Amino acid sequence: MDNIQQNKDSTNRSDLVSEEGKNRKSVLCQRCGSKVLCPGMAAFAEKELFLPSMRKKSSLSTTEGTVDGDTLTSHWLVDDMYTFENVGFTNDVGRIKYLICADCEIGPIGWHCLDDKKSFYVALERVNHA
Repeated sequence: MDNIQQNKDSTNRSDLVSEEGKNRKSVLCQRCGSKVLCPGMAAFAEKELFLPSMRKKSSLSTTEGTVDGDTLTSHWLVDDMYTFENVGFTNDVGRIKYLICADCEIGPIGWHCLDDKKSFYVALERVNHA
């Protein structure tokens, strides 16, 4: 069963990632369908990042206690914020800005550290592809 799941994951990934390691399809918001990235504009990257649970922007702020979320490893990496078709940024949370859909403000769909001006990560699990 593990081999079947592995084969399914690699088949799905080859549908999304070109031979050059770029996104084959448009990257879209899961909620409203707004285009976040055009095909060929982001590189596939594996990096372990924690993203809070998906919510509207108004409820992203941290409250006392722990933050619900997921540690995700598969991302689209963009090196220039102007590459995005449609993305918004939260206020700073420590040294991090989270990426959200600029139209419906759902997020976070991605992650950006203020220490690294050239790395914007969009989690594959938080977006659709078409």
